[in-house]
Amino acid sequence: MSAIADRTDRTAMTLKVLLPHDILWDRPVRKIVAEAENGAFCLFPRHIDCVAALAPGILTARTPEGAEIFLAVDGGVLVKCGQEVLISTRHAVSGSNLETLQDAVDEQFKLADERERETRSALAQFEAIAIRRFRELGLYGRI
Repeated sequence: MSAIADRTDRTAMTLKVLLPHDILWDRPVRKIVAEAENGAFCLFPRHIDCVAALAPGILTARTPEGAEIFLAVDGGVLVKCGQEVLISTRHAVSGSNLETLQDAVDEQFKLADERERETRSALAQFEAIAIRRFRELGLYGRI
């Protein structure tokens, strides 16, 4: 490996944000600032390998071009191994500034609330059908 390639590898790391159904983010970054359960921390490419339980909040990353990216995460786990940083979380939203991030988070919460309402409604219907069937079978009250 040449000295130039070795130096390039050490000035950036790959950040991958993994969701249960998708990869939200897979790009090189030079710096990551995140918050764990025990406080905020900053990672650079030469940082020691580590694992951290992320607290719900905003994670920032700086690209090699100098752009700052914001990610809202709903907790999760961060693993830094070599030049790769993996974040596994159930919910995350990215934005180029805090205003667009706030709009995206608000939209995600609206969608999650709507899905939760639909799920509760479907569960209530299922319970009503199950009780009706048990009554028809004469089993309701004996179980």
